Amino acid sequence: MTERDHSWFMRRALEVAKRGWGDTHPNPLVGAVLVEDGEIVAEGHHAKAGEPHAEINALRALGRKPRKGATLYVTLEPCCTHGRTPPCTDAIVDEGIEQVVIGATDPNPAHAGKGFEVLRAGGVEVVSGVLADECADLNLIFNHWITTGHSLFAAKSGVTLDGKVATRTGDSKWITGEKARANGHLWRRYFPAIAVGAGTVRADNPRLTARVGETEWCPVRFVFDGLLRTVLDKSMPGVYTDEFRDRTIVVTTPHGGLGYVRKLNSLGVRTWVLNSQSPKVNFQDFRQRCVQEGITGVFFEGGAQLLSELLQARELDYLFTYHAPVLFGDDKGKSIFRGLRTETLGQAIRLMQVRHEVHGDDSLMRGFVKYPEKMAVDEATFSRRTLLE
Repeated sequence: MTERDHSWFMRRALEVAKRGWGDTHPNPLVGAVLVEDGEIVAEGHHAKAGEPHAEINALRALGRKPRKGATLYVTLEPCCTHGRTPPCTDAIVDEGIEQVVIGATDPNPAHAGKGFEVLRAGGVEVVSGVLADECADLNLIFNHWITTGHSLFAAKSGVTLDGKVATRTGDSKWITGEKARANGHLWRRYFPAIAVGAGTVRADNPRLTARVGETEWCPVRFVFDGLLRTVLDKSMPGVYTDEFRDRTIVVTTPHGGLGYVRKLNSLGVRTWVLNSQSPKVNFQDFRQRCVQEGITGVFFEGGAQLLSELLQARELDYLFTYHAPVLFGDDKGKSIFRGLRTETLGQAIRLMQVRHEVHGDDSLMRGFVKYPEKMAVDEATFSRRTLLE
């Protein structure tokens, strides 16, 4: 087949992979498409950790031995080691598949490329790197988790063209349009957890669920409230009283008072009391607790104070920013990020591996956050390698 054919079938495999959107953590999203004589005869995706992988589901969906010359398209390098399920490479070889076309290489340094070797040793032709960037982008959370051992901390903002999230009076609903907000809900569904600050809870009383189509799904809901101000209100926020309250975790400090902690616990709301010298939660301690609890990614949606503190602490890994065709032109309009002293462009924080999307009249820019000190280290490392070569 031509490179164009490979790309077409891989795009289909990407769509198939998204059937598991948000359900596979801590495993990756993977899609597989089996092709015979230029036609798709079976598809499969990974649905949940511990269940069969995409390749196995595609082979089972076929219900028979693949024909001679069959090609399997898979978005991620097939596993070649025993985990909760047997190696997919063994099944591929045993089924007699002659060619496997792969999108992204397994990001795990212990496994990367070994699946290719096992397949080739079994007589399978391997074509790798087809739509590799798109396939890797499918697994932002998994890739970060498997390579760093840390949860991916991502933030979302909807801003005007001049970077404002609210007018000087606090009016902010809605800066972005319906299609951009619907896409934001899709990303909520992707992440296992969502986080907001106490100010957002008190001002907006948000539900913090993902509403995709007619389906409502609730992630783990983090409320950052170092002083437990949200518990002082006479009318308790909905995230503490609704049907999903057992999915709510209030992240606080000893400064909040154990009496309020007990009150939350009596409502069925969990609390993480993290040691801190101030009422501000330490993000490094929060990240470590997420790792201990197996929470692979957190989607921070605000407010501006929480996101600014996250950026100031150098703990923000990824950023989603929806830009609306709106201008305030007002110095006293409220910005999403603040508190840094950036005097030169060299001190600026930048996004890397940037992707652009259009949703209605709004545009989304998203990418990995790179801090200037980290970029300097990377450039120095690259320079040393160049000299050695």
